[in-house]
Amino acid sequence: MSMHSQFTLLGKRRFLPFFLTQLLGAFNDNVFKQALVLAILFRLAGGADKSLLVNLCALLFILPFFLFSALGGQFGEKFEKAWLIRRIKFAEIPIMLAGACGLLLGNLPLLLLVLFCMGTQSALFGPVKYSILPQQLDDDELVGGNALVEMGTFLAILGGTLCAGLLMVSEYYVALVSLSVVVLALAGYLTSLGIPRTAAALPQLKLDWNVLRQSWRVMRLGLGQQRAVSHAMLGNSWFWFLGATYLTQIPAFAKELLHGDESVVTLILTLFSVGIALGSLLCERLSRHHVELGLVPFGALGLSLCGLLLWWHAAAFPAVAGTQDWLTLLGEPLAWLILADILGLGMFGGLYIVPLYALIQSRSVVHERSRVVAANNILNALFMVASALVAIVLLVLLQLTIAQLFLVVSLLSLVVTGALFLSVPEFIERFLLWLLGPRRGGALALRLRVRRD
Repeated sequence: MSMHSQFTLLGKRRFLPFFLTQLLGAFNDNVFKQALVLAILFRLAGGADKSLLVNLCALLFILPFFLFSALGGQFGEKFEKAWLIRRIKFAEIPIMLAGACGLLLGNLPLLLLVLFCMGTQSALFGPVKYSILPQQLDDDELVGGNALVEMGTFLAILGGTLCAGLLMVSEYYVALVSLSVVVLALAGYLTSLGIPRTAAALPQLKLDWNVLRQSWRVMRLGLGQQRAVSHAMLGNSWFWFLGATYLTQIPAFAKELLHGDESVVTLILTLFSVGIALGSLLCERLSRHHVELGLVPFGALGLSLCGLLLWWHAAAFPAVAGTQDWLTLLGEPLAWLILADILGLGMFGGLYIVPLYALIQSRSVVHERSRVVAANNILNALFMVASALVAIVLLVLLQLTIAQLFLVVSLLSLVVTGALFLSVPEFIERFLLWLLGPRRGGALALRLRVRRD
């Protein structure tokens, strides 16, 4: 096995065009979504219930993942993936042109329709996005490729969100946002033209257009894979439960507990996203260039520990008069510990999620891989909705503080991930082997193999 850096993939045609395509798509999604939310809050809503509209935006973007992920999985099996990606990316151009028209006309219903179409495009793109990697990359490149994709995705989310905020402060925000989303859509389509062709996994597959029936079948297919794959899907979705919980509460956390302004929210979002990017990039080196399941328990323990520390430090944060910006916040010693906890959450999240994606890709049946990824995406969406319901119960009905919410989900994470690892002992075995290193781990692996035989 050759020792290489994951960054060498950025110089290869079989990865770079795909990487840029998905990066530009994620960036564009978040420029438009954030610009729409900010427009509703400050420009378009008039006398409407702004909170209702903002939550409607979240619903309209996530709903297509329930409805169309299974269809995207079927497309990913039946059609050649590079061809399919180009068709999906081309559809982004008229969608963004309609979004630009909605902004120029100040037409909120049209903008909400465009948001739903964006969610549909993302739901169709998701299965092919992850199932193409094992066809384009060698086995010892799969972890590095997934790490770069996760890094790019979270940095694109952060960058798109910040970019939208910068564009919206201009008096020409309508023209700037409209031009930006259309140019980004065009750029994404152009980069997709460079993706090399791959063989269709199951060209004889008959498409089932009944989305509810097919979603149920896809879920059964995904959860019916070998135990390691099906439990990796559950573990993957648990990450999105945690991520949705933390990201949703960050604005209120920054305001109510840290007494910060918008710049503090931006700082926290930046640290969380950069942490995930760093953790993702560390995966290849720590996994020694192969799919290392031992990193998953390590990441899970780190996620729970950082969540517990965040609760502890945030609960002790002193009350201050008024609102402080990020520079003033850094003058408080305890704030550095809180920011370190948030960075740690991101880093351990990256170490946790990348091996799970690689496992799902490498061990699922080749002609079922796109549909397995589709099932994973549906599960992700379900867990994200569940995170919102849990937060409502804990914060509204039980009147817990946000810090206490972080405590509950951190303890719950220990229970959930612990149950997953006990159900699939390979995770624990690989964790012990990884801790011991190649030499001692090899001896332990031999003893475990003999004992099983």
